Amino acid sequence: MSNLQVTLADIEQAARCIDGRVLNTPLVLSASLSERCDVPIGLKLEHHQTTGSFKLRGATNAVLSLTSEERERGVVAASTGNHGRALAHAAKAEGSVATICMSRLVPDNKVSEIRRLGANVLIVGKSQDEAQVEVDRLVTEDGFVMVPPYDNRAVVAGQGTLGLEIVDAMPDVATVLVPLSGGGLAAGVAAAVKGRSPKTRVIGLTMDRGAAMKASLDAGRPVQVEEVASLADSLGGGIGLDNAVTFEMCRALLDDVILLSEEQIAAGIRHAYAAEREVIEGAAAVGVAALLSGRLGGLTGPVAVILSGRNVDMDLHRRVINGGVGPLAEAAA
Repeated sequence: MSNLQVTLADIEQAARCIDGRVLNTPLVLSASLSERCDVPIGLKLEHHQTTGSFKLRGATNAVLSLTSEERERGVVAASTGNHGRALAHAAKAEGSVATICMSRLVPDNKVSEIRRLGANVLIVGKSQDEAQVEVDRLVTEDGFVMVPPYDNRAVVAGQGTLGLEIVDAMPDVATVLVPLSGGGLAAGVAAAVKGRSPKTRVIGLTMDRGAAMKASLDAGRPVQVEEVASLADSLGGGIGLDNAVTFEMCRALLDDVILLSEEQIAAGIRHAYAAEREVIEGAAAVGVAALLSGRLGGLTGPVAVILSGRNVDMDLHRRVINGGVGPLAEAAA
């Protein structure tokens, strides 16, 4: 793994940097899933993180990696929610100011939360791509420093600290299930886990429509896909045709990528709520969904499942708990 953009040493350094600024979240045994799968199943409760998702790790490490002059200029990113919230929190904690560019499609509750954390919010256009154009303009014309949500070495190293905590808490872990989108979390966790425990399998999980990293891995290069509404909305979007970090890391380190249907993701949300007493968003439910669906085949040892975030619209969560399957089913109704 010597040719990887982010190494175990980078992740260990990130862990030292962000220590005390993010939570070391619990890894707890799931009695219901362990009984069902006949192996120990541990749930990494990353949705208990301060800003409600794993994104705080990468955002904090990225902000800390900047010079004082760069922090004074301010940081900027495009976001649909979790990264913007994390970057707003991290920037404020270090005396900087974040500017988050969001499209008109972003729900008001997410915009309000990011503003509450002290960030400047710019509503630009009606897509993530249009918001990114404004980010690029602010970097070029006004000198802001961009902190991307995934394809960035400091961000990936920060997300990888989650993998270190998993191996510390479950040294004999045989399989780690990680949500997969742009690859920042999956790449970082895989580098950390395999750096400490080379025989451990790391499996990326995502929705079965609009899965950009899966399509790119199949094609052997970054490709564009059509973004489709999904319960796992945080896993949507592309990986960037000029992807410099996460594509190659995911290609080198992930043992498999599994696609899950909306119905399976909904079942994961319901199980987390009913059996584990945890409220999670669709992107965080893909590991539970994979276990419930039997898609993983024979499991031979302890499994760690990352519950990556809780920032779900509670009206949507209520509908899913009551038997719905979210945006795709509603669109077809």
